[in-house]
Amino acid sequence: MGQVAWKGLFLSLFDYKTEKYVIAKNKKVGILFRIVQLSILAYLVGWVFVVKKGYQDTDTSIQSSVITKLKGVAYTNTTELGPRLWDVVDYVIPPQGENVFFVVTNLIVTPNQRQEKCRESYGIPDAVCTKNSDCPEGEPVIAGNGVKTGRCLKSGAINTTGTCEIFAWCPLEKRQKPKIPVLGKAENFTVYIKNSIRFPKFNFSKTNILNTEDDSFLKTCRYSKENHYCPIFYLGKIVSWSGNKFQEMAMEGGVIGIQIEWDCNLDRDESECHPQYSFTRLDNKFTVKSISSGYNFRYAKYYRDVNGSDYRTLIKAYGIRFDIMVNGKAGKFSIIPTIINIGSGLALMGAGAFFCDLVLLYLIKKSNFYRDKKFEEVKSSKKTLPVNGQKKSKSHDAIDQMKHLQSVET
Repeated sequence: MGQVAWKGLFLSLFDYKTEKYVIAKNKKVGILFRIVQLSILAYLVGWVFVVKKGYQDTDTSIQSSVITKLKGVAYTNTTELGPRLWDVVDYVIPPQGENVFFVVTNLIVTPNQRQEKCRESYGIPDAVCTKNSDCPEGEPVIAGNGVKTGRCLKSGAINTTGTCEIFAWCPLEKRQKPKIPVLGKAENFTVYIKNSIRFPKFNFSKTNILNTEDDSFLKTCRYSKENHYCPIFYLGKIVSWSGNKFQEMAMEGGVIGIQIEWDCNLDRDESECHPQYSFTRLDNKFTVKSISSGYNFRYAKYYRDVNGSDYRTLIKAYGIRFDIMVNGKAGKFSIIPTIINIGSGLALMGAGAFFCDLVLLYLIKKSNFYRDKKFEEVKSSKKTLPVNGQKKSKSHDAIDQMKHLQSVET
């Protein structure tokens, strides 16, 4: 029996087993099944292959380089600086811009500062005093401008409060901003943004500049939504495209994000891979009275007089910072993701059939009837020995024949 069993097991490896299908004549479940099939097919074709391009291998590890150059001049005439011409060297920080550059639009100038003793500014809590002991000598003023000298300077009656005397760069910085931005004309300045990208998986490279031999192209063109390959922008246009007004933003400064998006379908011609630009304001400008809105910083220019004493001009610069962010994705046909997505679609088809089976067998009124037709219960039973009046088996027939032969021989 052992050899027969192993032989049967071996031969069963070459058997082909197929499923048994039960056709249920139920229109409601049949319509539901077709709707599920069509929905899965529409999802697979429409969303996976057409919208998401599931037949493509993709590369999102974009390699990018950005170079910026600004151009434009402005003339100002202020009390602190007098007549002055501003060019790129004066209003662009840093002078060699890359992904980030800053353009000065407004400033508070405090000229001729020297290191000497003067009164600390009003409004600084750590500088408020009523007597000299409130101003320990050598202690720096928290959030202030210098170091305390040990004197409390008052004005008016004896018992009134005053402010500590400090050793600092005096006179202290002015606090009042100009009523209009000093460099409001900066909205007519232009910025040239050169962006070179590469997708290493497909060894594909491109730039956002038109491939032409015309030397005058970049001198005359300006960016528009119809012209993707002229990366020269007016600063005022960039701010307006972000939903803001340049003159208002120039007063206290702000941050503008310039997004360059590359979405390249490499199954098409290379010329159809275009850069897409979008502009948005990034600093916290949600309310008119926000104390954190705007963008500014301080820097100074140092000089030395004929006596060898150092002095400086302090500048608190307000302006617009531009952050350039580059993202991209490239796709190209590949058999592997195609097969994977088709296999996923077929698996969903099976899930749809499973769902309809649940409805047919458990949720409709005649579910018991369909369950009886789908599931067949088979029980195994052993053969019993024959009894009187029943047909005998072959083994019992052989015994009877042997007994008959023995009786004949006797």
